[in-house]
Amino acid sequence: MPHHADRPTKICAFCGRPFQWRRKWTRVWQEVRYCSERCRRTARSPSNRRRSASASSGSDNRP
Repeated sequence: MPHHADRPTKICAFCGRPFQWRRKWTRVWQEVRYCSERCRRTARSPSNRRRSASASSGSDNRP
């Protein structure tokens, strides 16, 4: 059995992939939401906020 099989896991709030606990997150594991710096940066970008807001509104302006 792998030594990391018993580590806690979470689902990334942006990409939806599962990720495991890392030692650098020992003190902040409760606040960790994203699997990587890339997901965190992308989720917080203004262009992504606009896209997600229009997708959640339910109205589709495409022909």
